Amino acid sequence: MNQERYPELRAALRDLFKRFPDEYFRKIDDARAYPEACVDALTRAGWLAVMIPQEYGGAGLGLAEASVVMEEVNRCGGNAGACHGQMYNMGTLLRHGSDEQKRRYLPKIACGELRLQSMGVTEPTTGTDTTKIKTTAVKQGDRYVVNGQKVWISRIQHSDLMILLARTTPLKDVKRKSEGMSIFIVDLHQAIGQGMTVNPIRNMVNHETNELFFDNLEIPAENLIGEEGKGFKYILDGLNAERTLIAAECIGDARWFVERSARYARERRVFDRPIGQNQGVQFPLAEAHIETEAADLMRWRACELFDAHQQCGAEANMAKYLAAKASWEAANTAIQTHGGFGFACEYDIERKFRETRLYQVAPISTNLILSYVAEHVLGLPRSF
Repeated sequence: MNQERYPELRAALRDLFKRFPDEYFRKIDDARAYPEACVDALTRAGWLAVMIPQEYGGAGLGLAEASVVMEEVNRCGGNAGACHGQMYNMGTLLRHGSDEQKRRYLPKIACGELRLQSMGVTEPTTGTDTTKIKTTAVKQGDRYVVNGQKVWISRIQHSDLMILLARTTPLKDVKRKSEGMSIFIVDLHQAIGQGMTVNPIRNMVNHETNELFFDNLEIPAENLIGEEGKGFKYILDGLNAERTLIAAECIGDARWFVERSARYARERRVFDRPIGQNQGVQFPLAEAHIETEAADLMRWRACELFDAHQQCGAEANMAKYLAAKASWEAANTAIQTHGGFGFACEYDIERKFRETRLYQVAPISTNLILSYVAEHVLGLPRSF
């Protein structure tokens, strides 16, 4: 642990989280509330603007540093799912937005006046088959008119802006199914109730997510990011960042589980000896630690490639797969190590257990990652 990268960043983040102990996150989870105070503190300290260039008020750092922020949020007992959207949504605007869009939005995002926490991609009938989305955006004069539906869209209630993917050219009229989609910046304050309806989805994790309906929602043409029809290509950059940041969060979770469990195993005595003296307790914890450290190496590889503007799809997917697997196995080990106390809310194991389980499913399922690697890395026939 003494060789962790970016020790100064980690120390500063851990100092901030002294203000948000386990009890804070426990109460937030129990009330199914949003950790407003924590997210505001991260925003004011500049942690959610680390990837924004200095000329726009950010720190001008890379995905590597951003991943440390997300890791430490989870490692300190929080849930980065409340704020990670701003990190990976940022990449779409940074890499493909116009100079005018950057000047208009980035300074306000950097200081916290605006939040870019939401991305509208997934739909009920398409899921991860993004090229078949049915939400349309038809240009009419100086506006695009949007109709359709999205699902599992997070943090709408605590965001000012959303990145939206919609089809601007019918699927039947494009040569490749990945063509003809475009991305837009949506001002949520102007959209909600003016063509956009939001229905919250209650779920097993305290994760703010929603179903969206669009009925002739009008978006100014100037809110189009990049070229019309190139949206799918642009969104992939954001998805690679998303998967790498999620990997970092899972690593933070895994380390939290291992550290809590190791401490408990040293202190808990049964049959006149600490339970950590038993190999049946030691070995699963050691294995969880080993797998976490291995996943961490792939996280850094994905960050390195992304920050160098090189292809990193395989590495981002593999990092997410390995880290989600490590965190889930560490969570199971923590439950087993704590026994009955692992199910008690006051120990926080059950809360983090639920939170980290999500990443076997989202933002991309384990099976889809395996399919991606089989096809794009191993050269096997496409399976779907």
